[in-house]
Amino acid sequence: MLESFLAAFRETCERGTFIKCTLSRPTAQAPTDLKNIYLRPVLLKKGHRIAFTYRFATRDEVKNFTLEEAEHQLKALLNGQFQNADLFSTEQDYSLSKGPNGKTNWQAKPPSHQQSADLSHDRSKKRLLEPTAPWLCELGITNRQGQVLPSAQDKWKQINKYLEIVESLLRAHPLPTDAHIADMGSGKGYLTFALYDFLTHRLGLTPTIVGIERRKNLVELCQQAAQKAGFSGLQFLAQDIADYQPERLDMLIALHACDTATDLALAAGIQRRARILLAAPCCHKHVRQHMRPQNEMTPVMRHGILEERQAEILTDGIRALLLEANGYKTSVFEFVSTEHTAKNLLITAVSAALSKEHRATALRQVNALKASFGLPEHYLEHLLAARTDKQ
Repeated sequence: MLESFLAAFRETCERGTFIKCTLSRPTAQAPTDLKNIYLRPVLLKKGHRIAFTYRFATRDEVKNFTLEEAEHQLKALLNGQFQNADLFSTEQDYSLSKGPNGKTNWQAKPPSHQQSADLSHDRSKKRLLEPTAPWLCELGITNRQGQVLPSAQDKWKQINKYLEIVESLLRAHPLPTDAHIADMGSGKGYLTFALYDFLTHRLGLTPTIVGIERRKNLVELCQQAAQKAGFSGLQFLAQDIADYQPERLDMLIALHACDTATDLALAAGIQRRARILLAAPCCHKHVRQHMRPQNEMTPVMRHGILEERQAEILTDGIRALLLEANGYKTSVFEFVSTEHTAKNLLITAVSAALSKEHRATALRQVNALKASFGLPEHYLEHLLAARTDKQ
């Protein structure tokens, strides 16, 4: 059955009738958070290739292969990682599926598409935010004509990547129509405004979003821009993250909140059982100041830059484990390229029904890491323990 499907794949590619192929129903052997894989033909400078788009829960990854390489990849994927495959061509459609009894079903059907595939590599992407949005000009991202300023190109890329991640998360974990959201450490508000614009104009929600920022001048700037934009559900407050105590929280954002401010934000989100948490950590001074390695890394970390990087990995690694210990399915990945920002890590967490065993294992792993690096306590751990004591 598999060989017949692969033969059909090769034949349609060679005849130029191949349109697309989708692999679905991932097995336990597939990488974590990989939902499906989408194949399509593309024409590059090096010639015809098959583009594989790996669709994870929070991002897409694209790899281009020759026909021979693509056939090899497809065979490997269908031999264990995916149970369904649907191939579409202008002449015939093919499907391959594995049933619960392990039996493989193969079917050929009349074509459902008549138009040939678009071979362009850089197909126009749908925009989640238009550069003509007036608030972008108010915040210094665009000029009056809606053109992105040369000095704001990196920020514009960051905004768009952020919205792609949010869109992907909300496809799998929708927010309620009247979602309550807090952006802790909102700064100049670029991403806060972008989220409000996206949720209201693209998804049709009526959210309440509060930006928390200590710097009063930035709060005043953002509040004025929100009023000019007519964003009635968006407001900014000048106060410390620790002092913000909302009654309800569906989504929490903490992007580049400095050092332990990220932990304060995450603790607030966990305490109020926010459905979705997003954090892009900034500096990691607390762990670096307190860790005393008791392992093979000790001689390596006599170099300051390596000690700093290890502190970052340890800080965010323990954050991810503590989130899992508190019932959140967590991912850590690159936000945007380091070409655009040095602080490019993003932690996403969604509330999930994780087993007691899974959560207990995460806690054991936290304790093992602390012992190995001579770390008395992680600040997020301290905050969560303090919350438990008050209950």
